[in-house]
Order: sequence, then structure tokens, then C-alpha cells
Amino acid sequence: MIVNICETVSEKLFIHKEAVMGIFTKTAGYFKDRLGKTRDKISSSLSSVLTLVRNIDESLLDELEETLISDDIGLETTDNLISGLRDAYRSRQISTTDEILPFLKEHIKSYWPGRDRQLCLAHPGPTVILVAGVNGTGKTTSIAKLAYIFTQNNKKVIVAACDTFRAAAVEQLSIWAERIGVQIVKHKSGADPAAVAFDACEAAVARETDILILDTAGRLHTKKDLMQQLTKIRDVVARKIPGAPNEVLLVLDATTGQNAIAQAKIFTEAIDVTGIFLAKLDGTAHGGIVIAIKDQLDIPVKFVGLGEKPEDIAEFNPETFVEALFN
Repeated sequence: MIVNICETVSEKLFIHKEAVMGIFTKTAGYFKDRLGKTRDKISSSLSSVLTLVRNIDESLLDELEETLISDDIGLETTDNLISGLRDAYRSRQISTTDEILPFLKEHIKSYWPGRDRQLCLAHPGPTVILVAGVNGTGKTTSIAKLAYIFTQNNKKVIVAACDTFRAAAVEQLSIWAERIGVQIVKHKSGADPAAVAFDACEAAVARETDILILDTAGRLHTKKDLMQQLTKIRDVVARKIPGAPNEVLLVLDATTGQNAIAQAKIFTEAIDVTGIFLAKLDGTAHGGIVIAIKDQLDIPVKFVGLGEKPEDIAEFNPETFVEALFN
């Protein structure tokens, strides 16, 4: 397992993203526009169940349960929501169907405590962010978005192409690095990923870099291969930069729905994932998976990808997200 993140204040400084990266903040209207596919799906299905002329009874709760499951909120999470709703009705906290949606919104928002989405930055730097994820999830593009936003906040960034088993991955990251104006450390295709991480750490320290972002291979042939490679990179990074990695972000493809949960479970067996970067959230009707990820895995979604441009990234805000999702 990767060492606990931010164990001591003397070694790390736990900083909220809003205090450092205000540019991450997006308006409610922005989220509403980008979550259109998911919102339309959920709104359509809920409106057919929550008509004002109906009474709250077991039949309505059963229909609502089926609807939430079909909206990718997940079986376990839906069961928790319906149980809470049933208890609220029996205790007379709610009495009519028009009170159900506000209740669900507040219940879902409570899944994310205030500190849940804070970003851990090393003080002093460099901050090391290890990025993992299955090939095809949008991992490289997500790294580019992170690097871009950091540069917009006057941070000096280096990206490291540790996914050496795919020549296309190194090439793609190189193109992004040149496009957004950040430095890249890379080796030839097939090189030892840990060797790339070693050189990247040395470069980050020597060049007084603020942020070092490490791309890693997304192969899932066996859990053993994944564990060994990520563990080796982790150990190299920890030896070169005390306390690193400071964040371990897992990139998941929102369009895969419940498959994202399965991927997350595999990776959390190999590494101590500190947060999720949920990519492609704008292009899917499966946005409800955000709720299931937090409820089932207790891993906070820290960032979401909402388009193809480098600036199409936002810090996850549960208030904005839930309101946009259930509008």
C-alpha cells in the first residue's frame, strides 16, 4: 500500500483547492449545460414517478428504486437512499411526493463532507501526483488538463511519461506537454517506468518544480502486474522525494457506468487511491455513477472532465453537481 497521504502537518500542508486554484471553480450554469445528457435521463424517469397526484406508498418507493438503479446510481446506493426515504416518511419528515426530490438532494449532498475534496500539496514542493487508470479512460487528456490548470495558477509543472509500454501514450503526452507549455520527462518506448519516475523526480527537485505529475501504465492483464509496477514506481518516488506521492488520482471514464466501480476496486487493491478524476462526464447519461462511487468505495471525486479542451476541467462540487443533476 502507498503510505498514508498527509499524515503529518510538518511534512505536508493540507490545502483546499479553492484557496490555491480558484480557476477550477465553474458556475452552476456551466455544470448544468455539461451534464445535459444525465440530467435529461434522470429528470425524465423521475417525472414519470413523482407525480403530485400520487401518494407515498410502497408501490411508489419500488418504482423510484427501479428508476434510480437504471440511472446508474447503483443497487447498493439506491437501497440506502430508499431506506432513508422510507424512514423519513414513517417519521413524518416528509408527507407528499413533492418533498421527495428535495429530500434526496440533501441526502446525496451529505455524502461529501467539507474536507472530502481537499487537494494535498507538499510544502515545500514539489508536490507529486501519481495518476492511474485503464487505457482508454482519458487518462492522458486528464493529466494535460491538470497540468494546464496548474500553469494557469503560476505553478511550474513537469509531467512524466511512465506509461512506456505504449509508444502512443508517450507521444500523446509529449504533444500535450508542448501544446500547454510544460516540461516532460520521457524515455524510449519499453523503458523501465520506474526509471522514468526516478529521472522525473530528480528533474523536479533540480528545477525547483511545484508540481510533478506521473502518468502510469493502464494495463490490467493481472492484478499482480499492476501491483508490482505501481509499487515499484511508488517506492522510487518515495525515496527521491520524502512523503511522495502526495496524491494518487484514479481516472475513470464516466461513460462506462457501473464498470467504473469494478475498475476502481481493482486499482484500490494495488494503490491507496486518494481521489477520482471522472473523465468524459459531459458525454454520458451515466453521471449518476458519481454518487455510487462515493457511497460504495468512499473515494472522493476530486475533479471532473467536462469536454476536450484543456480548460474543460472542474473541481467536484456536490452542491452544484446535485442541483445540476436533478434540476
